[in-house]
Formats: sequence, structure tokens, C-alpha cells
Amino acid sequence: MALKRSPALKSVYRRQLAAKLKELREQADLTMAEVAATIEINQGSLSRIESGDRGTTPVLVKAMLQCYGVSDLATRDDVLDLVRADQAQRQQWWRKYSAVINTTQYGGYLALESSATTLRNYETELIPGLLQTEEYARQVITSMRVDLDDKGVEALVKVRMNRKNLLAGEDAVKLWAIIDEAAFRRIEPTPQVLRGQLEHLQTVMTQTNITVQLLPFTAGFHPGLDGSFVLMGFPEPNPDVVWMENGPHSVYFEGPDDVERYTEAFDHLRALALGPPETRSRLDSMIKEL
Repeated sequence: MALKRSPALKSVYRRQLAAKLKELREQADLTMAEVAATIEINQGSLSRIESGDRGTTPVLVKAMLQCYGVSDLATRDDVLDLVRADQAQRQQWWRKYSAVINTTQYGGYLALESSATTLRNYETELIPGLLQTEEYARQVITSMRVDLDDKGVEALVKVRMNRKNLLAGEDAVKLWAIIDEAAFRRIEPTPQVLRGQLEHLQTVMTQTNITVQLLPFTAGFHPGLDGSFVLMGFPEPNPDVVWMENGPHSVYFEGPDDVERYTEAFDHLRALALGPPETRSRLDSMIKEL
């Protein structure tokens, strides 16, 4: 099982860049040792660039492209665009909140989420973070992070609200969320928060890139009983990743067998859950009850 406990910080762009540089070197029929000697770089550093474990610079990549005999301007521009995109990706907006996110390995999740093109999220106890209102997020974080003072809580609330930018714009991520009925019943003691959250879900469900389904208690036993998870999809040729959050020990899986298992589980949950129209009707009923 391909289980990893440290956050995956490689951007999609770096993965693509690493694969492209390796492909171009092999097309030039050059060994790493030959390239390292020609452009005067440590062979170990070159190896880490090709594996995606290390970033690089436009100057170094230009030297590599010259060594590989790449003269096609379109190819050169595409490769250099990947370098610049990876550099931009590394300027993570959430770094200023590192004091409160490192303890939960949240930074690793944010790095992956910001590169994803699709997110399939199953939640058992909470409304997905990308769909939370500020009031709901504040209540959840206050209750769960008893180690934080008010300033720390507000910092995490800001992080959660900033993440929602992924759902807007031309390159908006496609989100498919299946939410267990327990997540809605859990916040009934605070009706004003519940009403605001339900009305927000009604609004975001009108966006073409967002699908929400409610999994009712009547579904009985199902494949999601072992906990929440997120399936993250990336542009080809990057593999999907499964993320499971468990306090300070969050893990992600990228092995094909693991991804296939959770993909199948999500498909079963999607079939068991109420369809989007029925989900909207159920939310209408919940709002009227309040």
C-alpha cells in the first residue's frame, strides 16, 4: 500500500516539468553524468530535478535545453512556462499562517488542493471546508482546536475562507461533495448557524462546477463508514491522490490500487446518496423546519 505520512508538496507543474526534462534528455540519448558534466551541475541535483524532488530555475533549464539540442521555440516556451508556474506555486499564500497549520499537516493538503482540477469529497461529520460559511467554520475550528487562542482560530478561519477562491474563475476546480446526514444534524443546537450554512449550500449548488449530494441515514451501511476522504484529480499525466485527514497524522495515498478502491467507494456513495434535485428539496425542508 502506497501510504505516505508526510505532506506531498510537489506541485502539478513540477511533476510535469520533471517528466518533460527526463523525456528530453532520453530523446537526446544522454546520461545524467554526461549532462551534469556539460552544464556543470551536480549529478545528484540533476536527479532530484528529474524526480520532482527539487525545483529549478529558468537559467538552469535553458542550459539543459541547449544541452539536449532543443531548438523548437514552442517546446522551449512550454518547458520554461512550467518552471515559472512551479516557482509561483511555491509562493504559497498560506505560509503566513504556518504557526497554526503545521501541526495538522494542513500545508501539505493545501499544496495538493491548490494544484487539483477535480475534488471528490465524502464527509461524515462536517460540511466540506470549501463549502463552509465563515460562522460555521469558526464554530467548528473553535470546538476542534482547543489548543488555539482566539487569534489562532481566526487565522484558520481566514485560511478556510481563502481556499474558497478555488471555486471561482475560469480555472475553477470541479467539486463533487457527498455529505452524510449526520453533518447536518450535528449543528441543530445552533439554528442560526445551521440556517446560514444550508442557505449557502443552496446558493453554491447553482454553480456548474459544484455538485452536492446528501447521504441520508436511510442508506444504512455503506462503503464510507471508515471515514471521510478526498479524491484529488490532476492534469495528465499526474496520478490521482487520496487524502484522509486524522488530526496530526493525516495521510495520502497515490498507489493505483488505493486510488481505485476509493474511487469505487465514492461511486457507490454517489449511487446511494440523494441526487442533486432531491438534495435541494431536503435542504429546503430543513430550512423550513427552522
